[in-house]
Amino acid sequence: MTEAQIEKTQVTEVYRKIAPIYDGWAWLTETRARERCLELAAIRDGERILEVAVGTGLAFEKILRSNPSGHNEGIDLTEAMLMRAQRKAARTGLHNYRLCVGDACALEFPDLCFDVVINNYMFDLLPEKDFATVLEEFKRVLRPGGRLVLVNMAIGTKWYHGLWDLIYRISPALLGGCRSVSLSPHLEHCGYRQIRREFVSQMTFPSEIITALSPAPSR
Repeated sequence: MTEAQIEKTQVTEVYRKIAPIYDGWAWLTETRARERCLELAAIRDGERILEVAVGTGLAFEKILRSNPSGHNEGIDLTEAMLMRAQRKAARTGLHNYRLCVGDACALEFPDLCFDVVINNYMFDLLPEKDFATVLEEFKRVLRPGGRLVLVNMAIGTKWYHGLWDLIYRISPALLGGCRSVSLSPHLEHCGYRQIRREFVSQMTFPSEIITALSPAPSR
């Protein structure tokens, strides 16, 4: 796995710059994976949902429409992305949500408070040493048996998938700092159950969708 080349302190500035064009990029390369993510999340109205790294709100708007009677939280590091997410959320006419700046490494939520945690295209930004920290935080805020759904840029299976890694090596910022990762082994190490992985390629861009269940808390 290629090591992350963009420091955490740089992420906000990178995404502030690409926020105005992000939806176009996502439409071309990420739509199928995001839609499959929401299918696998199987949100039931009335649940407590957390989306980490909401970006411009492409998934969060659909989460709200699927959960009009529940409670929905969304966080992101970048205010410029959250402003766009807020506009999308407002279009739903719903008020059962909160969007705010937050850090996946230190979630400001109580233990065992969410039924579902959703996260799209964030681990592929993080240094591998932070994977366990974030996955433990997700596990902490999920109730036992709670559902985790993750989408990341994946290690591809075809030669042309490698072109994206080449672009990353030339200029990480061109891909928003994202590079190919393999996350399933890290979930296994953190004790998640029923881990499932699917692979999606859109416009040759490789993505993985991973689902898992949170274990019971340690005694």
